[in-house]
Amino acid sequence: MLLGYAADRLFGDPRRGHPVAGFGSVAAVLERRSYRDSRSAGALHTGLLVGAVVGIGGLAGRGGTLAVAAGTWTVLGGASLATTGEQMATLLAAGDPAAARAVLPTLCGRDPAGLDADGLARAALESVAENTSDAAVAPLLWGAVAGLPGLLGYRAVNTLDAMIGYRNVRYRRFGWAAARTDDVANYLPARVTGLLTVVLAPLVGGRSAAAWSAWRADAADHPSPNAGVVEAATAGALAVQLGGRTEYPHGVELRPLLGSGPPPHAADLRRAVRLSRLVQLAAVVGSAGLAVAVRQLGFGGRRR
Repeated sequence: MLLGYAADRLFGDPRRGHPVAGFGSVAAVLERRSYRDSRSAGALHTGLLVGAVVGIGGLAGRGGTLAVAAGTWTVLGGASLATTGEQMATLLAAGDPAAARAVLPTLCGRDPAGLDADGLARAALESVAENTSDAAVAPLLWGAVAGLPGLLGYRAVNTLDAMIGYRNVRYRRFGWAAARTDDVANYLPARVTGLLTVVLAPLVGGRSAAAWSAWRADAADHPSPNAGVVEAATAGALAVQLGGRTEYPHGVELRPLLGSGPPPHAADLRRAVRLSRLVQLAAVVGSAGLAVAVRQLGFGGRRR
């Protein structure tokens, strides 16, 4: 896992033939055959895909250290997340919102067309906060407790949620199982991310007490049981306010306000990227220690 994390920091996402993209293509092909406007059809679709990936992970895990390192590199997206967030901050600080609008879709699914500089900064910062958990902390924790099947299975669940876990006409029922499975898979990682954000806030000029207070006061108002935790903690850590009117291609959502500071600007986004990198580093060290403990207890392999 440490080797895979190092590869992610050094090289970012694989540039060609990314396995996650390949999984998405397979899922899209299967959806054309399995789609029905029902929860049971969506549960079968999700179960088949995630089960197959977990099985592949179990077989590939026999390859030992290099297989786990390659799998970790494949599922982590923390380095690319931080790099893109830094790029957004640089463009906004240079007064180039048009270029920032072109970059935003690589971070999140917001509609950038109607966003000004502050709106772009807020969208990017919220994405950095949420995806620090989804793209880094969560896969590392699942890898620690379940090895390569946990790493790959988590990424399959999270990818399916991003593809079909929407509350629109097509996916309200078919995507229900994927969305709820993702909520369960991210429940503990989101709270670990929140705690790390609280602890590390002073290293980016924030206050741990403010991060904890925003989490406790505002997280439950968010429609996501997990995104609310990390976004509220980040808002408090950076002394900014997140949430509000949020535009997606499928419509507009009025999100609850998180934190009590001013709207974020480019400098705040840059601090959020620094905080994300610190949280990721703490998560991989902690997950590596947890993996060793799990193995020594006999849950992750033979006793030594």
